[in-house]
Amino acid sequence: MSPVRWLRAFAVVGATALLLASSCSWQLGPYILKGVPPPPGAAVPPVGTHVKGRPADQLRQWAIAHAPALKIPVTALEAYGYAARVAEVENPSCHVAWTTLAGIGEVESHHGTYHHAVLSANGDVRPPIRGVVLDGSNGTLRIVDSEAGGMDAGFNAVRAMGPMQFIPETWREYGVDANNDGVVSVDNIDDAALSAAGYLCWRGKDLATPRGWMEALRAYNYSDVYARAVRDWATAYAAGRPL
Repeated sequence: MSPVRWLRAFAVVGATALLLASSCSWQLGPYILKGVPPPPGAAVPPVGTHVKGRPADQLRQWAIAHAPALKIPVTALEAYGYAARVAEVENPSCHVAWTTLAGIGEVESHHGTYHHAVLSANGDVRPPIRGVVLDGSNGTLRIVDSEAGGMDAGFNAVRAMGPMQFIPETWREYGVDANNDGVVSVDNIDDAALSAAGYLCWRGKDLATPRGWMEALRAYNYSDVYARAVRDWATAYAAGRPL
């Protein structure tokens, strides 16, 4: 993938839609969950960010060694580890860990396997995973696609998409091609994991701090219940076992 393309995500300033049914407020309350940030987990081996083919394949042996105990698909664990390594190279002050990305991946889509979806070796998820329509009904927020006619269109409420559950507007701003196939696909776990890393780093700045981690997670989904679930899964993964 192109580091320039990934870094461009950090230059996006202004109003950006949130993921899932998150709040429209960016204000961080005084309460920070205990146990954050969660531990970083098993060290990810160094990787090259300018290799041909699928870069996450460089982590195959690392992922094979850890995936069975974690009950994470090897391909998904490769994607999380690679995204964390790219973030470390391109934005050293961010400190996003693969365990946090894995916690999000579990909560959002069971690592791309929700509702019998299949995660292929190149990271594609089929059939595509889509969330509920965010139209304001049944306790959801109403989130519309600004490029589909604006707030007055009436029929342009969105769904969260893919294994990391991006909404369309956020994906347009932060989506990257992480597996070098020339396509920026929300339904590819490599692309989605690296895009999520970029988004979290932009919102939280330094995820090694409690405040930074909470800001990042609340930007992803403004819910302490959500942040607690991700924290618990990430902490379990860091300990080498799922919840």
